[in-house]
Amino acid sequence: MENSNQENLTEINLEEQVMEALELVRPALQMDGGDIEFRYIDDDNYVHVTLTGACGSCAISPMTLKGGVERVMRDRIPEIKGVIELTEEEPAKI
Repeated sequence: MENSNQENLTEINLEEQVMEALELVRPALQMDGGDIEFRYIDDDNYVHVTLTGACGSCAISPMTLKGGVERVMRDRIPEIKGVIELTEEEPAKI
């Protein structure tokens, strides 16, 4: 049971770190009329997000996601392997 509790604490801590990293990039996205919504972290440590507002339909959003969001995320949280964009219609968790 102790191992399960440790895993839950690790998941919570990882999610908190992800949320903090998203708060760092959010102002830049909002300046351009967009935003980012955290969806979940999968079992392989990929963060799933949805770009909203202007970012959701922007032609360079893949570059924003990889070059901005993912770079900040991976610099601050080595456990994170990458960031994957979900559309608003996709389920929050598989």
